Amino acid sequence: MENFLSKFISSLKPYTAGEQPQDKAYIKLNTNENPYPPSPKAAEALRSFDIRKLPLYPSPNADVLREAIAKAEGVEKNNVFCGNGSDEVLALCMPAFFDKEGKGAAFADLTYSFYPVFCDFFSVPYRVVPLKNDYTMDLEALTATQCQGVLIANPNAPTGVGVKRTRMEAFVRDNPRKLIIADEAYMGFYGESLAPLVKKYENLLVVKTFSKYYALAGIRCGYAIGGERLIGGLFAAKDCFNSYPVDALCQAVCAAAISDGEYYRQTAKKVIEERARVREELIKLGFFVPESASNFLFAGRKDIGGEVVYKGLKERGVLVRFWNTEKLKDFCRITVGTREENDRLLSALKELLSAFCAV
Repeated sequence: MENFLSKFISSLKPYTAGEQPQDKAYIKLNTNENPYPPSPKAAEALRSFDIRKLPLYPSPNADVLREAIAKAEGVEKNNVFCGNGSDEVLALCMPAFFDKEGKGAAFADLTYSFYPVFCDFFSVPYRVVPLKNDYTMDLEALTATQCQGVLIANPNAPTGVGVKRTRMEAFVRDNPRKLIIADEAYMGFYGESLAPLVKKYENLLVVKTFSKYYALAGIRCGYAIGGERLIGGLFAAKDCFNSYPVDALCQAVCAAAISDGEYYRQTAKKVIEERARVREELIKLGFFVPESASNFLFAGRKDIGGEVVYKGLKERGVLVRFWNTEKLKDFCRITVGTREENDRLLSALKELLSAFCAV
């Protein structure tokens, strides 16, 4: 049988997305989705969308949405770029800002596992820098690393650990010849965004998403905030790849959502309160859980291991995320759900631990 695949695509190791099972109903705490619905304004935008717009192409530059984002983030429209999810925005950063023959990118060894996939796909060399023993970001080591740019997930995934704005600003300031890409997918649950600083630092690009804080993972929209030169680079990359990455319905719903700040502050408050409660309960159950600044918890017990916890919870109707790698094998990443969902999680964990200890 003829193999029509290129050697390049056959050599790649793709990113593995979190489970989206259809076989039964689970308490789904594995992909960091928001447990609360999108805002009433977003829902109304969806209900009132004029279907007669669908035969027409959407705004290629998502102008109305960019204006709404700019207003919410305190920047100008020319400081905003929109894409089909923050993953696409991050992917476009590779051809826009990194050279195949250059010094490449740098990022932490335990961070968003799509980063090395993006680099491999666009043939960008990269270096990984270990986290510190307490799972915090080693900014000093990243400063010492020779590279064109640094990707920092803040708060980090899968650890959930955040870096305060003051430390991040110092890092950006101390590395003027490096592009600093702050991947702030979970920043709405932390409140230390660098977005207000993009006019001050030309080497700073902030990437955000509508998936987590805005509860719109199903609609696929992300955006970048930066100086006009960086944003122009992303537009150039986009227009060599896909002229219309953000559809008309998405633009309308996301513009409405980001205008409803008070609603989302209230839902984030609920998540943050539950995050603290569940972390405390997990620690009581013997888990090591670093303090989280996101909408999930990174929890592990070496005497049990992450795989046993993952499989045991799945058998009991609760999905969490597990990676079978040397540095992550003792841990699971657990999304913070509603109080009821979290109670189900804790009950299942207690049952699992009781069964494990009885063996």
